[in-house]
Amino acid sequence: MSSPSEAPPPALPLAGIRVVEFTHMVMGPTCGMILADMGADVIKVEPVGGDRTRHLLGAGAGFFPMFNRNKKSVELDLRSEGGLEAARRLCASADIVAENFKPGVMAKYGLDYATLSQTQPGLIYVTCKGFLPGPYEHRTALDEVVQMMGGLAYMTGRPGDPLRAGTSVNDIMGGMFGAIGALGALAQRRETGRGQEIQSALFENNIFLVAQHMLQYAVTGQPAAPLPERISAWALYDVFQVADGPIFLAAVSDAQWKVFCTILGFEDLLADPTLATNNDRVRVRASLLPVLRERLAHRTVAELSTLFESHGLPFAPINRPEWLFDDPHLAATGGLAPVTLPDGERAGTAVQAALMPITMANQRLGVRLDPPRQGQHTDELLAELGFDAATLHALRQQGAIG
Repeated sequence: MSSPSEAPPPALPLAGIRVVEFTHMVMGPTCGMILADMGADVIKVEPVGGDRTRHLLGAGAGFFPMFNRNKKSVELDLRSEGGLEAARRLCASADIVAENFKPGVMAKYGLDYATLSQTQPGLIYVTCKGFLPGPYEHRTALDEVVQMMGGLAYMTGRPGDPLRAGTSVNDIMGGMFGAIGALGALAQRRETGRGQEIQSALFENNIFLVAQHMLQYAVTGQPAAPLPERISAWALYDVFQVADGPIFLAAVSDAQWKVFCTILGFEDLLADPTLATNNDRVRVRASLLPVLRERLAHRTVAELSTLFESHGLPFAPINRPEWLFDDPHLAATGGLAPVTLPDGERAGTAVQAALMPITMANQRLGVRLDPPRQGQHTDELLAELGFDAATLHALRQQGAIG
């Protein structure tokens, strides 16, 4: 029990909101996870046999345990009448339904917004797609597909060598924008009593990501160059190979340039009138950087990190994802939390997962429920909806539920 002087923790903002999600892979589950982390009761509807995302290898191995915490799992065969009836009852209990299947799939089962909203005018329905309605809407989209066609791969790679960003940026952000839309719809529903359909799409998300480069062209008349060839806005803003490895160093103002030169003993550069302002330095960046690389080459990553941190200059060691489990800042701020793996050879193993990058009431939004085992909550939730034990047994025998 808390002491009289200790206030109880505030309720999570979406406590009491139920979400039913028909999702797989990354985009849809990210949307549901955000709502779940904020306190919603999120029910993940999986096919009998489980979401195939559970069993991906390689780069997909982290998808399910990362994006499905704080959820409950129900296994339903929507192709069976019993499974479909259970799905309809679940949707009838929901404030929000989320899905990320191909266009037309949910309508085939009568689980689309047009159908459900006839009897649930307050329903908020989040559709996570590849493309918003238009000429491309029936194309099959992947993060790679929209990165290539949306200019992001061009901007990331070397000229003539487009390169996909190193994580599922559009899937994750597309799910995030779906959740933002749902939050806006919840606020609006308090005023109107009515729900609405929210649509979020990978391609349009990617366009939002590269929009600054589109506007760069509109403003300057010059196409934005890919990152390795880009004309930087700052002269000192690059990765430097030093004695024991690479480090990113920057000085993004004239004041920071002065500090940089002073702490490293580069008074001659500070006195050079051709380097007086940032724009002056940008104009001679091609000749300035080799000089800096040579002068910094004998330094160590630790030495430069300490020096830059103590003087408030931007810097970054070049970390790998697996090293972040030992990051002292994440450890000190509670940025990682344990989850128990639900599937595979390491099922039952507790690992650390990244939390949402926000605080609310000075608290991180933590893990209340581990990523669920497939069908873990089927009986519990269907019993809540009025299915008795005999009916559940019969549905399981028919293969309608898992």
